[in-house]
Amino acid sequence: MQTYRELFRTPEFTPLFATSCAQVAATTIGSLALATLVYDATGSPLLSALSMFGASFAQVVGAMTLLSAADRLPPRATTAGLALVFAVGTAVIALPGLPIWAAFAVLLVLGLAASVGGGVRLGLLTEILPENGYLLGRSVLNICVGSLQIVGFAVGAVLVGALSARGTLLTAAALDVAAAAIALLGLRKRAPRAAGRPSVRETWRTNTLIWSSVPRRYVYVAMWVPNGLIVGCEAVFVAYDPDHAGLLLAAAAAGMLVGDITAGRFLGPDRRRRLGPFLRLLLAAPYLVFALRPALPLAVAAIAIASVGYAATLLLQERLIALTPKPVLGQALGLHSSGMLTMQAVGATIAGTVAQYTSPAAAMTVMATASIAVTLAIAPGLRTPLPATPLPRTPPATTPSTPTEPPAVPEPRPARGAPPRP
Repeated sequence: MQTYRELFRTPEFTPLFATSCAQVAATTIGSLALATLVYDATGSPLLSALSMFGASFAQVVGAMTLLSAADRLPPRATTAGLALVFAVGTAVIALPGLPIWAAFAVLLVLGLAASVGGGVRLGLLTEILPENGYLLGRSVLNICVGSLQIVGFAVGAVLVGALSARGTLLTAAALDVAAAAIALLGLRKRAPRAAGRPSVRETWRTNTLIWSSVPRRYVYVAMWVPNGLIVGCEAVFVAYDPDHAGLLLAAAAAGMLVGDITAGRFLGPDRRRRLGPFLRLLLAAPYLVFALRPALPLAVAAIAIASVGYAATLLLQERLIALTPKPVLGQALGLHSSGMLTMQAVGATIAGTVAQYTSPAAAMTVMATASIAVTLAIAPGLRTPLPATPLPRTPPATTPSTPTEPPAVPEPRPARGAPPRP
């Protein structure tokens, strides 16, 4: 599968794409509205950053307790049900007079729900598309994120001014309802990928299996930590320049959009392999310019260029799929999503704390420097060759509830300066 035309001709991809777009639009305008609401009420850069990304803290709890549901619940019903949960939660946050602490409590509940939703959606994508179509399909979903964030942050800023922050939150809730309707009408019923009931025990058992592979561990760290630190930079945009925060966020979304289109549509396997390390460094390096407190045009350009580097995470997902057996693929991708969002929340907290005691510009410089350091430290662990033959889509002689390990992959030989093995 090489073209967008082939992709959208695939049955069920279009409704999955539309569902994802509606949810991204809801999250985008809702997060900007909530961050504005919290900053106006408290004047705190830390609380404002947490209101945008703090729900992701619950992702780590969900990843440790609920994530087995990603492969053990019917995908269509789960996708629609979780969208309705987000609609209700967002509507509750919009209630007049709701205390800030109560809004954060609702955000944590929504974070738990999102920890399952990411695995369900990405696992479903692997079923809808053939093996060679995942990267293109995932890039298109990322394009949905980037383009709708560009529009969503701009529209969100207009809606906040026209309807108020609470009115904008209700608009986000309506979009979540639309996402649920699209999922119910456009996706067909499917059996869960794995047998058995989701449970905390099953979640832990499968997570242990997934995490047991050293090459997979390096991939997870590469997808989580540098990405999360740079999202911390984005979390202080409101505090850095309240009047132009929407523009800065839109620039980040535009850069991500360019990166995803390029990686998903125009780069072959060899180029993706060669450009991966460069993209991981590009994600952070331009943010170092904020040490000089640049003028707005330079700030926008630096953010847009840096955000092209988010495409590195897309390429790392391709490596993760090659290293993971089919029966646990939904949980493995859900673990990626939950861990990434958790680290984004950690990054937002660190950046907000540094900004609280220094300045937003200093916080962005610190986060970019840390991201570059982590990227360089883990680079040797990402040079391990992939298995010579693709992993079987459904391993033989096993039940869906008993995942098997992929063929052994040689552990990376530690290079001088490489980090100790986790």
